[in-house]
Amino acid sequence: MSVPHEAEDATVVPISAAPSYPRDAGDDGPLAGLLEFLRRRLTGDYEVDEFGYDAELTDKVLLELLRPIYHHWFRVEALEVANVPVEGGALVVANHAGTLPVDALMMQVALHDEAGRALRLLGADLVYQLPLLSHLSRKTGHTLACREDADRLLRKGELVGVFPEGFKGVGKPFSERYKLQRFGRGGFVASAIRAGVPIVPTAIVGSEEIYPKIGEMPFLSRLLGLPYVPITPFFPLLGPLGLVPLPSKWLIEFGEPIRTDEYDPGAADDPMLVFNLTDRVREVIQQMLDQLRLRRGHAFPPFL
Repeated sequence: MSVPHEAEDATVVPISAAPSYPRDAGDDGPLAGLLEFLRRRLTGDYEVDEFGYDAELTDKVLLELLRPIYHHWFRVEALEVANVPVEGGALVVANHAGTLPVDALMMQVALHDEAGRALRLLGADLVYQLPLLSHLSRKTGHTLACREDADRLLRKGELVGVFPEGFKGVGKPFSERYKLQRFGRGGFVASAIRAGVPIVPTAIVGSEEIYPKIGEMPFLSRLLGLPYVPITPFFPLLGPLGLVPLPSKWLIEFGEPIRTDEYDPGAADDPMLVFNLTDRVREVIQQMLDQLRLRRGHAFPPFL
């Protein structure tokens, strides 16, 4: 896969050599750090990997913008983070919900800040059909959900994230909240088996309430070429104000890893094995969701 063209001549490095930029790097004060960051941007003195991932831009810009939302709006709690491998390849498999994929961003913050791992998400085709969104997605470490990219990342020791429900999950009506949709053909399981990496089942509670979807506008979705255009209690009634997510309480729990290194890589071509393991992962996540909802209680404490 080619790296998106850059205006600057940034250095392209292999995935394994791509640096991570900690939040506390540099002790010369925020202004000096900002000026140094801008200097590197303008001169092209920064690195991207072969997928286009810009670790410095992600750490110092995207995650900094998301942290206030993570901590103060959704009040996210990351649970059982010790189940995430501290190094090496692993596949994080989570439920997908919320009308807009805010859950992907919150999980990225949780894993970066709580587990010290950069999450490489596998995104839908639609994301990479939109030039600006595609470029931003690659810059922040993500890539197309396809076998080749998933296999390369996992074999390089990256932490890869996937939402097997896809648009069926993120776009389901509020009446079906926290009910997992079908997990597709199990391509994520096959990739994990080929790479011999663990699968980390993950449950996200809180995302279902941020945009309660009560209907759709099919004419507009066809016109815009989108899977759906949602109707919520506040959108389109309140216009742009209706796009502000509701401040639900979030819990993200990382389950006990499911090992795949006991299988031969060729087992990835066994459809029955892949189906059974996919179904097992789905059942584990559904059980985690049911328990996590009870643990959280009301979606909007202490407001109601």
